[in-house]
Amino acid sequence: MAKKIINNDALLANIIKGIEEVKGSDIDILDLREIDTAVCDYFVICNGNSNTQVNAIVNSIQKTVSKDLKDKPWHVEGSDVAEWVLMDYVHIVVHVFQKHIREYYNIESLWGDAKITKIENKY
Repeated sequence: MAKKIINNDALLANIIKGIEEVKGSDIDILDLREIDTAVCDYFVICNGNSNTQVNAIVNSIQKTVSKDLKDKPWHVEGSDVAEWVLMDYVHIVVHVFQKHIREYYNIESLWGDAKITKIENKY
């Protein structure tokens, strides 16, 4: 059985919705499509305030995407410590950080050629 193709726009919208439902903050979308060495089309980066909130964000994203698009991440890494959780949806990779870890790694600066879209917090 062939895997159903998920539209990147629909997946992005559902990821953002999942983040916002549990008050994830500082959401950035990095468009990597114009970068030859990029491993995917988009990075979505956000913060949680604690390991509990980071895991809540990850769970909310998974539930939202699963419910609305019937899709699941190919791989999830880091949820045991929950300082930086990476969710790989193949074309979109989600990074959920605790704020101090995000500031330390500053991955937005590593992808300085990417177009960055900031999503305003709704709360």
